[in-house]
Amino acid sequence: MLSTHAPPSLIKPLFFFNFSPSFSTLSATLSPVPPVKLLRFRHCRFSIHTLIAMSAAKSNATGYSSLEHVAGSWYSVPDLRLRDHRFTVPLDYKDREASPKISIFAREVVSVGKEEQPLPYLLYLQGGPGFECPRPTEASGWIQKACEEFRVILMDQRGTGLSTPLTPSSMQQMKSAQNLVDYLKHFRADNIVNDAEFIRVRLVPDARPWTVLGQSYGGFCGVTYLSFAPQGLKQVLLTGGIPPIGDGCTADAVYRACFEQVVHQNEKYYKRFPQDVEIIRDVVTYLAESEGGGAPLPSGGILTPKGLQFLGLSGLGSSAGFERLHYLFERVWDPILVPGAQKQISSYFLNGYESWLSFDTNPLYAILHESIYCQGASSRWSAHRVRADHDSKFDAIKAAKEGRPILFTGEMIFPWMFEEFHVLRPFKDAAHLLAEKEDWSPLYDIAALKNNKVPVAAAVYYEDMYVNFKLVMETASQIGGIRLWITNEYMHSGLRDGGGQVFEHLLGMLNGKKPLF
Repeated sequence: MLSTHAPPSLIKPLFFFNFSPSFSTLSATLSPVPPVKLLRFRHCRFSIHTLIAMSAAKSNATGYSSLEHVAGSWYSVPDLRLRDHRFTVPLDYKDREASPKISIFAREVVSVGKEEQPLPYLLYLQGGPGFECPRPTEASGWIQKACEEFRVILMDQRGTGLSTPLTPSSMQQMKSAQNLVDYLKHFRADNIVNDAEFIRVRLVPDARPWTVLGQSYGGFCGVTYLSFAPQGLKQVLLTGGIPPIGDGCTADAVYRACFEQVVHQNEKYYKRFPQDVEIIRDVVTYLAESEGGGAPLPSGGILTPKGLQFLGLSGLGSSAGFERLHYLFERVWDPILVPGAQKQISSYFLNGYESWLSFDTNPLYAILHESIYCQGASSRWSAHRVRADHDSKFDAIKAAKEGRPILFTGEMIFPWMFEEFHVLRPFKDAAHLLAEKEDWSPLYDIAALKNNKVPVAAAVYYEDMYVNFKLVMETASQIGGIRLWITNEYMHSGLRDGGGQVFEHLLGMLNGKKPLF
């Protein structure tokens, strides 16, 4: 995001790098890239006759069972035409026949009048983990730009949206924490890519390769796609989503690097809103001195100083986050209507706090968050361990007593959340088992990435609080032929905030509209 109050040092360069797999260090070259080929909505009812006809046609044309793919009729939102698809896929692709089946939902989107045109396909992979795709309400932003030349597929990743969603209530059907872990282990990037390939060969004519656009965690999935199924890819666009790819668990390295950027973002926030230093310090003192160490939350659970710091997840790293955080604290206290009435945190603030969290609708984000960094090793509550090394800065109660600014935390999940947040309590045991799990399957193949022949363009946001710049550059040096656009004009949410500009820029880097150097 281009900040409306950008510091004087703001830069807007367009740096292009071509990485050669034969070099281990980053280098800017003048050689050309190798010539390789790269809100809610009202659900429409299906026409049963249409479903049967379309499914039968698909079965006859491809040889796949109609039970594996059911397509709906076209419907409209302003300037767009949409069609829903449901695919029945195995929970475990390693044992396809015996595995239980789950449903994967994907929405096909085209510009009005282009329903029957032979457009190339573009698959969008949403950020997360554990979040569904956007629900278009009109032609706008990157979707509008993409629909100028693509047939866009918005796939709800397994466990989200309409893809056999794992909600707080549905997961409680599991009889034990271990049963839940055995189920959840199939919901990482490797199987998201398996689902994408399952869909591609059934949906795209002649099973041709498609373009993939991955935002944030969706970019992580895109790199997994490059590792294990490059035959399905025509080109890949990554926005704020290049993962660390080392063996074992890379979470420790991620959080060590991210804590540094989080401190920087806190400094920028308080420079923008210095009046909030005292307000937030007073809130921390109030919470620490309250009975039970915090204030009861409307949906259950308790707001503690540590929980208050969690507001940094959304407030420090996304567009308008600083402003939203400041306005939330404007109404943190109830007014004193009766002399002598007890000071208390307002219901407005407590409800606003919970609205910033999405654990009630998207619990997978908390439960699976650290596992996205694991390959054959456990995370052992990485963020919690790394934070202990920074307690001198992030101990909120100590900072309040010493008169220092309270530092918010960033994209980190901690074990205490499964006690303090009511909706996560039933999954405490499963979360601990996942944190200790060691036998995670591989997510990346470094040798395959070094020999990559799929055109890849990536937007790298210089001050990204969620995906560390230094770690991004280390990984990029291992992906053959990747081209980078490095900028601090946008933050992590650049794809959403920049309209179609980020998408258009990345596509231009691969189709010859942008210079090679």
